[in-house]
Amino acid sequence: MNVRQRQDAIVRSLRRNGTSTIANLADQVGASRRTILRDISALRDEGFVIQSDPGRGGGVQLDPQSVQTTVRLSVSEIFALLISVASMRAAGNVPFSGLAEAGLEKIEKALPSDKVRELRRFLDCLYIGKLAPQVDISNLGAMDTALLPTFETAFIKKRQLRFHYRDAKGVTSQRNVEPQALLILPPLWYLVCWDPSREDFRHFRMDRISAPEVVEDTAFRRRHVPFDDHVSPVRNLAR
Repeated sequence: MNVRQRQDAIVRSLRRNGTSTIANLADQVGASRRTILRDISALRDEGFVIQSDPGRGGGVQLDPQSVQTTVRLSVSEIFALLISVASMRAAGNVPFSGLAEAGLEKIEKALPSDKVRELRRFLDCLYIGKLAPQVDISNLGAMDTALLPTFETAFIKKRQLRFHYRDAKGVTSQRNVEPQALLILPPLWYLVCWDPSREDFRHFRMDRISAPEVVEDTAFRRRHVPFDDHVSPVRNLAR
């Protein structure tokens, strides 16, 4: 359990149980008392009102009316929100997309500078277009939830990806590629990669990708992807 998951678990426990001891919280999340105290201090800094009752039989209690006042979203979570808004714009005639964009701008402003840089590098890899009417989508499947956070690491750190890919005939193979872009042609999503073994670009439908992992100790350079005229960078759509 990482720091963010642990702190979220503490908040959920206090909301559910009202009052808890430091020892009970430590047992629940598998951490030391010192770590829990440090987490509670961090949560207070973020706006949560957590009261302490010292002494025997005392504990900590979360004010049910208190809310978090700082952003605690990961780059991939914010990226998922931005993708949703961009997809709405690409679809056209969708209400409230302007309000959604304004809200995301506020979130971006509240992020630490290093996270903003990572988010922008990730956004530079996102493209949106329109799917050709002759493309068959009858076999569209669900996407693996592990894709986006794994892609985040691969794109930002420029590391190769390894995954299993099932083609249109149902044949599965393992691929090692250099991720270059994410392409959304609603309702299909593609991972656009440079395939070193074929020395060419390849488009992989994301609903056919499984078991993605970042290949450590690898590096590659960004390449110019030759997209069709109807495909635009998501940053152009946001202007």
